[in-house]
Amino acid sequence: MFYFSVLKSTAFLLFLVFLGCVPKQKEHTTAPPQKGKGNQNQIVVAANRTEAYLPLLQGKTIGVVANQTSVLFKEKGYTHLVDTLLSMEVAIKKVFAPEHGFRGKADAGEKVSDGVDLKTGLPLISLYGKNRKPTQQQLEGLDMVVFDIQDVGVRFYTYIATLQLVMEACAEAKLPLLVLDRPNPNGHYVDGPTMESAHTSFLGMTEIPLVYGMTIGEYAQMINEEAWLANQSKVELIIIPLENYTHDSTYALPIRPSPNLPNDTAINLYPSLGLFEGTNVNAGRGTEFQFQRYGASFLDSTAYNFRYVPQPNFGSKYPKEEGKTCYGKDLSARPKMKEMSLQWLLDAYKNCSDKDQFFNTAGFTKHAGTETLQKQIEAGLSENEIKASWQKGIERFKAIRKNYLIYD
Repeated sequence: MFYFSVLKSTAFLLFLVFLGCVPKQKEHTTAPPQKGKGNQNQIVVAANRTEAYLPLLQGKTIGVVANQTSVLFKEKGYTHLVDTLLSMEVAIKKVFAPEHGFRGKADAGEKVSDGVDLKTGLPLISLYGKNRKPTQQQLEGLDMVVFDIQDVGVRFYTYIATLQLVMEACAEAKLPLLVLDRPNPNGHYVDGPTMESAHTSFLGMTEIPLVYGMTIGEYAQMINEEAWLANQSKVELIIIPLENYTHDSTYALPIRPSPNLPNDTAINLYPSLGLFEGTNVNAGRGTEFQFQRYGASFLDSTAYNFRYVPQPNFGSKYPKEEGKTCYGKDLSARPKMKEMSLQWLLDAYKNCSDKDQFFNTAGFTKHAGTETLQKQIEAGLSENEIKASWQKGIERFKAIRKNYLIYD
């Protein structure tokens, strides 16, 4: 018997359209939803299903874990969850902000400070500053916590670590946690090396594959029921599910989930190119094509026709290889992938002039979740050989995962 609730109600009419552009590439925007009852292509995010969760909030003092993606979609544009709940007279006492901050403007890894939201006057408590887990003092006076953040389904993307620590804190404080579910844009497959317990960190707190194929609501109930919280505790967990969503649904994120994931191509390539974060190779930071290209000044210039120069910009104040000509590949026109790829990582290592400077070993191990992957690359194993070594871990995970899926 699960220790959570999944609430359903009648379909809410909404359709998200992927439009717009930034210079030379597609960017996230929103458009008015299509009208027409019964269209099964209309994905309804849980935040929009106010009829399902507003009664649970009324008369209570609420804390909200949110960022710039925590929105409700309207006929034109969207409104932030916090603003919407305040307009509905929900008593929000404080807001907890993850990596990148409440408005989503901080660099990856940049410390986020506590403060006050200028629009609402609410106190902002950073979960990426002095502490990454809400303290019991910070939770005092609350009756419930609401979690609503858009995830991208990659283990080293830190929002799921924030989720787990919030769950732990709520369990300790005996506070219910209400999770408003959102689609996983990489929810259509499971792949990658499985995290090893010896290498857990904020880039991976549980022994799951790098790409885990679950929504944040599904993953929350897995954490709860698999006793992954500290002291094997459980939180009173309420999941508000999506409507009209399956794991094969195509969903274009209308808002950047973080500064360096500007569009759907970047999000789709992130599981593969994100491993470059543990190397000295630039993965597009400092350009307008983050996680859609890679290169470095120390890669063989004769092996590549593509080159670019990273410069400080929105989301990356100090990009790797700043001001240097990087030799590499442009992947911005890559079709949607249904698995993660090692071909670009292997390609870059092969064409590195000084292999001793390729890996940042500690960082790479944290991202990969294992020391084995670096050793396999250095030993010259092929992509097929490396991926074959992942399969037992993937199959073990899938057997557990199926118990917690809310959607087909």
